[in-house]
Amino acid sequence: MIRKNSVFLITMKRLLGQKTAVIALAVLFCYLGTAIWTECYMVHCKRTGKESVCNIRNAEEKNLAPSGKHWLGTDYLGRDVFLRSVFAIRTAVKVGLIASVIAVIFGVGLGIVSGYWGGTADDMITWVHSTFAAIPSLLFILAFSLLVTKGFLPEGLQNGFSAAASLLGTEPGMFAVYLGIGLTSWISLCRVVRAETMRLRGTGYVLAAKALGEPSFTILRRHILPNVMHVVIVYFTMIFAQAVMSEVIVSYLGLGVQFEPSWGIMIAQGQERLWRGIWWEAGAATLFLFVLVLALNFLGDALRDALDPRIVR
Repeated sequence: MIRKNSVFLITMKRLLGQKTAVIALAVLFCYLGTAIWTECYMVHCKRTGKESVCNIRNAEEKNLAPSGKHWLGTDYLGRDVFLRSVFAIRTAVKVGLIASVIAVIFGVGLGIVSGYWGGTADDMITWVHSTFAAIPSLLFILAFSLLVTKGFLPEGLQNGFSAAASLLGTEPGMFAVYLGIGLTSWISLCRVVRAETMRLRGTGYVLAAKALGEPSFTILRRHILPNVMHVVIVYFTMIFAQAVMSEVIVSYLGLGVQFEPSWGIMIAQGQERLWRGIWWEAGAATLFLFVLVLALNFLGDALRDALDPRIVR
């Protein structure tokens, strides 16, 4: 049971007391629900061999302006832009979740080890995250995706990527994007968790646990990790937004998703017809991306305020 004065309830009360946070949560739940539904639908289409509604072409309805039949018009192949924008939510949410989880695993794990033990472990981890910080993240993601999509990896590793991508219901190139974004997004979180762990290891309850002979793993699990989770939660929303935008850029450049709807591909294809006044394809993708990232930013700010014990409400 959850106590009335539990941290969870206090945090939720603070969070739901902010109108922008409530709106952001509602928007994010809509996006998440849409992503789950479209994922189930696409799996069903693959198993039954049906054509997805977002990929249905109509040569007689190319580049139609928004109307009652097509709310956001059609593209150069006669596909409904609104449906493609909705189905692209699946790609964005999947990238955001997987890349954020990868970043959190690396960032929290290495940050806690570095901050708690210090010494040689701290020096090595500091060198690693400093090296990754010096690498342009977009170039790393593009290079990683290029290695997979162009077949430059050894056959065994390429088969492994294909198997992992199939398990996640995506393409090998897109799985490489997941990993690339995750491997370049953990650095800031690692630094913050390291600093917080260094502060916590000198607190009375941690020193008392050491004096009582508790194993280091137990101290990390019971006393350190729960007290850095507020930082992790806030950074998760930030990394999620960053991952979504990175995927859009990579897909825009043609090295991300290839055969599924993506806002990056829609913007790249739509820009070619902007000079003819056909704005709705690029405009729709930009609008859907803007709403998602804005909601994530609002939620991140609200979570920071709700989880900060120094703020009294």
